[in-house]
Amino acid sequence: MADKLVPSSPADASEPLFSFGVIADIQYADLEDGYNYQRSRRRYYRHSLIHLQGAIEDWNKESSMPCCVLQLGDIIDGYNAQYKVSEKSLELVMNTFQMLKVPVHHTWGNHEFYNFSRDYLASSKLNSKFLEDQIAQHPETTPSENYYAYHFVPFPKFRFILLDSYDLSVLGIDPSSPKYEQCMKMLREHNPNVELNSPQGLSEPQYVQFNGGFSQEQLNWLNEVLTFSDTNQEKVVIVSHLPIYPEASDSVCLAWNYVDALSIIWSHKCVVCFLAGHTHDGGYSEDPFGVHHVNLEGVIETAPDSQAFGTVHVFPDKMLLKGRGRVPDRIMNYKREQAL
Repeated sequence: MADKLVPSSPADASEPLFSFGVIADIQYADLEDGYNYQRSRRRYYRHSLIHLQGAIEDWNKESSMPCCVLQLGDIIDGYNAQYKVSEKSLELVMNTFQMLKVPVHHTWGNHEFYNFSRDYLASSKLNSKFLEDQIAQHPETTPSENYYAYHFVPFPKFRFILLDSYDLSVLGIDPSSPKYEQCMKMLREHNPNVELNSPQGLSEPQYVQFNGGFSQEQLNWLNEVLTFSDTNQEKVVIVSHLPIYPEASDSVCLAWNYVDALSIIWSHKCVVCFLAGHTHDGGYSEDPFGVHHVNLEGVIETAPDSQAFGTVHVFPDKMLLKGRGRVPDRIMNYKREQAL
């Protein structure tokens, strides 16, 4: 019996330290099925809520209960705004999430801003910043109110950071504000097209209106948190609606200044995984620095007979994504020096 108390025993190694759920691009609307903008893929607006209910039932029944769920943005579809039912649809989805037995961390995507202003979101149930952890002795790791980002510790030596990938954006902010003017100027410098959602002819196709980016202020804050995590030998998982690594994503779906975000992440040893949504197709790549970039398949384009969510089981030396339906299983080993 004494063997079981030894932390490095095989019996222990087979049990995860903790687990967390992931789901992306639910995009619920009370509408008949439709298609994406290119009319190339079907969208199941009503059924996305049934998919969410199925995911929640699954998470609630898991033997290794997830400690939390990460909702990677685009929780309701932009069509809700057109029909003036944004608040009603959001309430319906949030009431569904209440069936979940663990907390949900929400990121904000472009569809949040098609439906609501940034000010509205800040005071809504989609603001999960109250779940943040604070590092008292390092005030520089406290995020500013100018962007929606925070960090938390689900398990000792593991820190999760939620980023605001629409911190720089022309969506959801007052068109008469200086920030809007600054972001529109940046967008037009990179995108001369009349239709700003079109990447046609662009050398940097990520510069479209439905994407956004990270302000220097937010990037400086990220750098401070990662410096703290390096010093304290933590592992870090970063969460964003927009992906930042070209090998894992369609280039049209990347954050505007993804290169700036990557350069900060690559200057630290602690980051093991970057989770994003937005692409709907999903994607995966391990970068040269050993960071696993996972773009989750979107619920909105998932047929009724399938599913699109996952549970990530975290071990001392790796993470195992157990996908459902369209989301494939993945083994994500840490670089050797990162293993606990």
